[in-house]
Amino acid sequence: MTPLENAELFAKLKHAGKLNESGVSYSNHLENVVSRLKSLGVVDQDVLCAGWLQDILEYTDTSFDELFEKFGRRISTLILSLTKTKLVIDTSDDSTLSLTKKRTISKKQRQKEYGIKIKESEIDVKLIKLCDISTNLGNLKNQLISKTKKRRILKELRYYTVIIEKDLIQETRYPKANTLLETINENLKIQTQNMNKNKKIKSKQA
Repeated sequence: MTPLENAELFAKLKHAGKLNESGVSYSNHLENVVSRLKSLGVVDQDVLCAGWLQDILEYTDTSFDELFEKFGRRISTLILSLTKTKLVIDTSDDSTLSLTKKRTISKKQRQKEYGIKIKESEIDVKLIKLCDISTNLGNLKNQLISKTKKRRILKELRYYTVIIEKDLIQETRYPKANTLLETINENLKIQTQNMNKNKKIKSKQA
Protein backbone atom coordinates (compact mmCIF):
# COMPACT_ATOMS: atom_id res chain seq x y z
CA MET A 1 0.00 0.00 0.00
CA THR A 2 1.36 3.43 -0.94
CA PRO A 3 1.59 6.25 1.64
CA LEU A 4 -1.24 8.05 -0.17
CA GLU A 5 -3.48 4.97 -0.06
CA ASN A 6 -2.60 4.54 3.60
CA ALA A 7 -3.53 8.17 4.34
CA GLU A 8 -6.85 7.78 2.52
CA LEU A 9 -7.70 4.58 4.39
CA PHE A 10 -6.68 6.06 7.74
CA ALA A 11 -8.75 9.22 7.16
CA LYS A 12 -11.84 7.28 6.08
CA LEU A 13 -11.54 5.00 9.09
CA LYS A 14 -11.13 7.84 11.60
CA HIS A 15 -13.90 9.99 10.06
CA ALA A 16 -16.30 7.09 9.40
CA GLY A 17 -19.94 8.16 9.73
CA LYS A 18 -19.08 11.77 10.60
CA LEU A 19 -20.34 14.92 8.88
CA ASN A 20 -18.54 18.24 8.66
CA GLU A 21 -20.05 21.63 9.53
CA SER A 22 -21.82 21.88 6.16
CA GLY A 23 -23.46 18.50 6.64
CA VAL A 24 -21.22 16.63 4.17
CA SER A 25 -19.43 13.40 5.04
CA TYR A 26 -15.78 13.96 5.85
CA SER A 27 -14.74 11.23 3.42
CA ASN A 28 -16.43 12.97 0.49
CA HIS A 29 -15.11 16.35 1.54
CA LEU A 30 -11.50 15.15 1.86
CA GLU A 31 -11.68 13.24 -1.42
CA ASN A 32 -12.77 16.44 -3.17
CA VAL A 33 -9.94 18.39 -1.53
CA VAL A 34 -7.34 15.90 -2.79
CA SER A 35 -8.97 15.88 -6.23
CA ARG A 36 -8.65 19.67 -6.41
CA LEU A 37 -5.00 19.51 -5.33
CA LYS A 38 -4.29 17.10 -8.17
CA SER A 39 -6.13 19.34 -10.64
CA LEU A 40 -3.82 22.20 -9.65
CA GLY A 41 -0.85 20.04 -10.62
CA VAL A 42 0.20 18.95 -7.13
CA VAL A 43 2.16 15.69 -7.33
CA ASP A 44 3.98 15.87 -3.98
CA GLN A 45 2.73 12.77 -2.16
CA ASP A 46 3.22 14.35 1.26
CA VAL A 47 0.96 17.27 0.32
CA LEU A 48 -1.69 14.93 -1.08
CA CYS A 49 -1.50 12.80 2.08
CA ALA A 50 -1.95 15.94 4.17
CA GLY A 51 -5.01 16.75 2.07
CA TRP A 52 -6.58 13.49 3.24
CA LEU A 53 -5.46 13.99 6.83
CA GLN A 54 -6.00 17.74 7.30
CA ASP A 55 -8.85 17.36 9.85
CA ILE A 56 -7.51 14.30 11.64
CA LEU A 57 -6.09 16.10 14.71
CA GLU A 58 -8.99 18.51 15.12
CA TYR A 59 -11.96 16.20 14.64
CA THR A 60 -10.82 12.71 15.65
CA ASP A 61 -9.10 11.12 18.65
CA THR A 62 -5.81 10.88 16.74
CA SER A 63 -2.85 12.34 18.64
CA PHE A 64 0.08 14.15 17.08
CA ASP A 65 2.42 11.41 18.32
CA GLU A 66 0.33 8.75 16.59
CA LEU A 67 0.26 10.80 13.41
CA PHE A 68 4.02 11.41 13.55
CA GLU A 69 4.75 7.73 14.08
CA LYS A 70 2.49 6.64 11.23
CA PHE A 71 3.22 9.31 8.62
CA GLY A 72 6.45 11.06 9.60
CA ARG A 73 7.59 14.61 10.30
CA ARG A 74 6.75 16.32 6.98
CA ILE A 75 3.09 15.24 6.78
CA SER A 76 2.51 15.74 10.50
CA THR A 77 3.90 19.28 10.34
CA LEU A 78 1.65 20.18 7.40
CA ILE A 79 -1.40 18.88 9.28
CA LEU A 80 -0.45 20.71 12.47
CA SER A 81 -0.38 23.95 10.47
CA LEU A 82 -3.93 23.22 9.27
CA THR A 83 -5.30 22.48 12.75
CA LYS A 84 -7.19 25.00 14.88
CA THR A 85 -5.89 25.08 18.45
CA LYS A 86 -8.44 24.62 21.23
CA LEU A 87 -6.00 25.16 24.09
CA VAL A 88 -3.18 27.65 24.53
CA ILE A 89 -0.46 27.98 27.15
CA ASP A 90 -1.57 30.32 29.90
CA THR A 91 1.19 32.91 30.40
CA SER A 92 -0.87 35.08 32.75
CA ASP A 93 0.34 33.02 35.69
CA ASP A 94 3.76 34.13 36.94
CA SER A 95 4.40 30.90 38.79
CA THR A 96 7.04 28.43 37.65
CA LEU A 97 4.26 26.12 36.50
CA SER A 98 2.73 28.65 34.12
CA LEU A 99 4.23 27.06 31.02
CA THR A 100 2.45 23.80 31.72
CA LYS A 101 -0.96 25.36 32.32
CA LYS A 102 -3.37 25.61 29.42
CA ARG A 103 -6.65 27.42 28.96
CA THR A 104 -9.48 27.06 26.48
CA ILE A 105 -9.80 29.93 24.01
CA SER A 106 -12.98 31.33 22.45
CA LYS A 107 -14.08 30.36 18.96
CA LYS A 108 -13.38 33.89 17.73
CA GLN A 109 -9.85 33.81 19.17
CA ARG A 110 -9.30 30.35 17.69
CA GLN A 111 -10.24 31.68 14.27
CA LYS A 112 -7.91 34.67 14.63
CA GLU A 113 -4.95 32.56 15.78
CA TYR A 114 -5.64 29.98 13.08
CA GLY A 115 -5.61 32.74 10.47
CA ILE A 116 -2.20 33.90 11.70
CA LYS A 117 -0.91 30.32 11.62
CA ILE A 118 -2.10 29.83 8.03
CA LYS A 119 -0.65 33.18 6.94
CA GLU A 120 2.77 32.27 8.35
CA SER A 121 2.74 28.73 6.93
CA GLU A 122 4.50 27.47 3.82
CA ILE A 123 2.85 27.58 0.41
CA ASP A 124 1.82 23.91 0.46
CA VAL A 125 -0.35 24.55 3.52
CA LYS A 126 -2.00 27.46 1.71
CA LEU A 127 -2.66 25.25 -1.32
CA ILE A 128 -4.42 22.67 0.84
CA LYS A 129 -6.43 25.42 2.51
CA LEU A 130 -7.38 26.83 -0.89
CA CYS A 131 -8.76 23.48 -1.99
CA ASP A 132 -10.51 23.07 1.36
CA ILE A 133 -12.21 26.47 0.92
CA SER A 134 -13.23 25.61 -2.63
CA THR A 135 -14.73 22.29 -1.55
CA ASN A 136 -16.59 23.83 1.39
CA LEU A 137 -17.95 26.60 -0.80
CA GLY A 138 -19.18 24.16 -3.42
CA ASN A 139 -20.90 22.04 -0.77
CA LEU A 140 -22.41 25.03 1.00
CA LYS A 141 -24.43 26.11 -2.02
CA ASN A 142 -26.69 23.07 -1.87
CA GLN A 143 -26.79 22.32 1.86
CA LEU A 144 -29.96 22.73 3.90
CA ILE A 145 -28.58 24.61 6.89
CA SER A 146 -29.79 27.72 8.69
CA LYS A 147 -29.14 31.07 7.02
CA THR A 148 -27.34 32.27 10.15
CA LYS A 149 -24.94 29.35 9.99
CA LYS A 150 -24.48 29.72 6.24
CA ARG A 151 -23.71 33.43 6.61
CA ARG A 152 -21.14 32.67 9.33
CA ILE A 153 -19.44 30.00 7.21
CA LEU A 154 -19.29 32.33 4.20
CA LYS A 155 -17.67 34.99 6.40
CA GLU A 156 -15.05 32.51 7.63
CA LEU A 157 -14.29 31.26 4.12
CA ARG A 158 -13.85 34.83 2.88
CA TYR A 159 -11.55 35.59 5.82
CA TYR A 160 -9.26 32.64 5.05
CA THR A 161 -9.29 33.36 1.32
CA VAL A 162 -8.04 36.90 1.91
CA ILE A 163 -5.25 35.55 4.11
CA ILE A 164 -3.85 33.11 1.54
CA GLU A 165 -4.54 34.73 -1.82
CA LYS A 166 -1.58 37.15 -2.00
CA ASP A 167 1.02 34.40 -1.54
CA LEU A 168 -0.80 32.05 -3.91
CA ILE A 169 -0.99 34.69 -6.65
CA GLN A 170 2.78 35.13 -6.39
CA GLU A 171 3.43 31.37 -6.49
CA THR A 172 4.61 30.45 -10.01
CA ARG A 173 4.63 26.65 -9.62
CA TYR A 174 0.84 26.38 -9.60
CA PRO A 175 -0.67 28.90 -12.07
CA LYS A 176 -4.04 27.12 -11.91
CA ALA A 177 -4.33 28.25 -8.29
CA ASN A 178 -5.06 31.77 -9.56
CA THR A 179 -8.01 30.49 -11.60
CA LEU A 180 -9.35 28.62 -8.57
CA LEU A 181 -8.96 31.77 -6.46
CA GLU A 182 -10.96 33.77 -8.99
CA THR A 183 -13.69 31.11 -8.97
CA ILE A 184 -13.80 31.13 -5.17
CA ASN A 185 -14.05 34.92 -4.96
CA GLU A 186 -16.81 34.98 -7.56
CA ASN A 187 -18.67 32.19 -5.77
CA LEU A 188 -18.33 33.99 -2.43
CA LYS A 189 -19.70 37.15 -4.00
CA ILE A 190 -22.68 35.39 -5.58
CA GLN A 191 -23.63 33.38 -2.49
CA THR A 192 -23.32 36.45 -0.25
CA GLN A 193 -25.44 38.53 -2.64
CA ASN A 194 -28.09 35.81 -2.71
CA MET A 195 -28.15 35.71 1.08
CA ASN A 196 -28.54 39.49 1.28
CA LYS A 197 -31.18 39.50 -1.45
CA ASN A 198 -33.26 36.92 0.38
CA LYS A 199 -32.88 38.91 3.59
CA LYS A 200 -34.20 42.09 1.90
CA ILE A 201 -37.15 40.23 0.37
CA LYS A 202 -38.14 38.83 3.77
CA SER A 203 -37.84 42.29 5.35
CA LYS A 204 -40.20 43.77 2.75
CA GLN A 205 -42.70 40.94 3.23
CA ALA A 206 -42.67 41.51 6.98
